Amino acid sequence: MKFNKWTVALAAVGVVSLASAARADEHMSQVQTALSNTTISGYVDVSAQWNLGQQDHGQTVGPVPEYANNYRKADGFNLNAVDIALDKPMDQSQWASGYHVEMMFGPDSPVGDEQYGAIRQAYIALRTPVGNGIDWKVGVFDSPLGYESTSDPLNPNYTRSYGYTIEPTELTGVLATYKANDIITLQAGVADTWSGFNGRQPFESQKAYLGDIALTAPDSLGWMKGATLNMGVITAPGSGAGGVAGVTSLYAGATLPTPITKLKVGAAFDYKDLHDTAGAANPNANSLWVMGLYANYQATDKLSLNLRGEYLDNDGTSATTGLYAGTTTGNAAEELTATIQYSLWANVLSRVELRWDHVEHGKAFDLAATSGNVAHDNAYMLALNLIYQF
Repeated sequence: MKFNKWTVALAAVGVVSLASAARADEHMSQVQTALSNTTISGYVDVSAQWNLGQQDHGQTVGPVPEYANNYRKADGFNLNAVDIALDKPMDQSQWASGYHVEMMFGPDSPVGDEQYGAIRQAYIALRTPVGNGIDWKVGVFDSPLGYESTSDPLNPNYTRSYGYTIEPTELTGVLATYKANDIITLQAGVADTWSGFNGRQPFESQKAYLGDIALTAPDSLGWMKGATLNMGVITAPGSGAGGVAGVTSLYAGATLPTPITKLKVGAAFDYKDLHDTAGAANPNANSLWVMGLYANYQATDKLSLNLRGEYLDNDGTSATTGLYAGTTTGNAAEELTATIQYSLWANVLSRVELRWDHVEHGKAFDLAATSGNVAHDNAYMLALNLIYQF
């Protein structure tokens, strides 16, 4: 092993030993090798938003999913999220390993304080040579359920869907992924709770269980090649009378190319059921479901148009299932969102979005926290969104 002149000089006067220097040099080489394969990425997401109407800022809860988050951004400039991730991807070896650490700050973060943020994901990635190889995530990771992502740039619209807001976001546990072939990919896992960071159920035997299957159309299907279908479930039991209610989420989603090369369409179905609700008159009646349709038209390399329409049906009585402030039991709602996206600057997503929300019964928007405010059954929003990705 070669040493630099400074190390040799220190060894000559007894300050260090060549053996300890060798061990330190070996340790630094290992660290440098690991760091050389680590990547850093992320984004900064900002917006300017105008919510038409009175917009009573005293309303701290939303009548429909996503509206509460949308409402607190009303009529102003917003920092939505800062996301920073460190990755060491797995290589192609049979016993590969890696890691992912991601921190998210701002009101769009599903965890932590909106000002200080929190760890969004932190897991060790491992591979075991069983069959085609099983890839494992151990730690905190994004839920595999859902059409939209917690990462803002991956979504087709600036605002999030109703479906996203009733899905689990982060899970703490173990997730296994097995790619049977180019068509079928299977996932299964166990987590502490239905959604959360280092959460616990009252009894150690109570855990959340999840499974997901993804199908991808092969090249032999012509213009349908690359079409995807995902179906998944996550369920966690309740803790009995006086405790936490059990919850089950079901999801099915598809993305399809069309004979029109520039046009893709998608559909998503989300169902959430709160069961074993302690003290409820009908403990099994707190549920809601969302049906969403998507369309993406890639006009040019830089310009795209994204449309989303959703229908939400609330069957339950629990405020935590979504439609609550000023609405009636069994209410329904719709939203329609149109987004124009253009890449004007390098690494920047530029979006202009118009959104309309409507509740079927009652007047849920602009509720009067102070006297003189007039409630409405419709809400409108216009926003400019900029996301810099690095």
